[in-house]
Amino acid sequence: MIYKVYYQENINAIPVRENTKTLYLEAASEREVRHYLKDRTYNIELVQLLEGNYLEYEQASPNFIVENA
Repeated sequence: MIYKVYYQENINAIPVRENTKTLYLEAASEREVRHYLKDRTYNIELVQLLEGNYLEYEQASPNFIVENA
């Protein structure tokens, strides 16, 4: 399954929508995604499962690069 992670790069900074970044991870569960990212100093806002039409839409983006957890 592919997950889209919305995050802020600095865990100590106040979250600002304009600074939100995204990354894509292939993992078996949301728990696995969070475990994979625990060593990074990210303030994770949302982990969203991508499937169906939404996944197809994201795959069409030039920024769609999937990491493996």
